[in-house]
Amino acid sequence: MWIRRMAAGCALLAALAPAAAQYDAALAQSLGANENGMRSYVLVMLKTGPTRVPDGAERTKMFEGHFANMRRLAAEKKLVMAGPLDGVEGKRGIFVFATPDIEVAKTYVATDPVIINGEMVAEYHKFFASAGLMAVNDIHAKIQKQ
Repeated sequence: MWIRRMAAGCALLAALAPAAAQYDAALAQSLGANENGMRSYVLVMLKTGPTRVPDGAERTKMFEGHFANMRRLAAEKKLVMAGPLDGVEGKRGIFVFATPDIEVAKTYVATDPVIINGEMVAEYHKFFASAGLMAVNDIHAKIQKQ
């Protein structure tokens, strides 16, 4: 249900974009946009897994690897965005991958230490949204102080 709401919200935002904006064909092509400025992604919901890694050095190392893995995937232009959730109903975070193929996204997720250790499990969904999401990591690099 929330995925439909998110997709509807993205579509609404795209429809409300300022009319004065000029179409940039080269930018649209570089972001993989269709004629409506949209593209397909895979959204991954990270949920609490069967094996909680106990507090301590092993858990710290696992999460350091989790963040390093996300940085690597983002640098490779595979991970479009990621973030934590509030943990309600075991929902811990999301990934959005720059692929329309769930099987490809599964290969990316399989490299994450939180998945490898069973701390989290992944749920996969096809996701259609603005191709502008592809620019999030580049913009974030310009606004992040550290």
